[in-house]
Formats: sequence, C-alpha cells, structure tokens
Amino acid sequence: MSKKAAEHHKKAAEHLTHATHHHEEAAKHHGSGHHEKAAHHAHTARAHAIHARGHAEEAVKSHAEEHGKK
Repeated sequence: MSKKAAEHHKKAAEHLTHATHHHEEAAKHHGSGHHEKAAHHAHTARAHAIHARGHAEEAVKSHAEEHGKK
C-alpha cells in the first residue's frame, strides 16, 4: 500500500474514533435530558463521519493510482 493511501486510511480511522466518542456523548446527554448538548455531539459525530468517508475515498484513489484500475 502506498504511503499516501496508508495515511488516508489512518485519518479515516481517527475520524471514526472521534465520531464514536461524540455519538457516545450524544447518547449520554440525550438520556439525561440535555437535548441541545446531545444535538451538538450528534452533529459533530456526523461531521467526523463525513471526513472519514472522504479520507476512505482518497485512500481508494491512491491505491488505484498505484496499482492501476481494474
């Protein structure tokens, strides 16, 4: 795997870890009735998921460039 693809995979994983944390926080706040805080964490989690998807797509592109499209 190319260094570029590996970096994108690493970044995708990091964003998914952050998304997980924010989903857990959203659940905690929602359960205790703090809906505004829950919404904030839910939106932040979604943003991390979107960034993760972008990095995953870039990893695929890097891999395809290195090994040719099949």
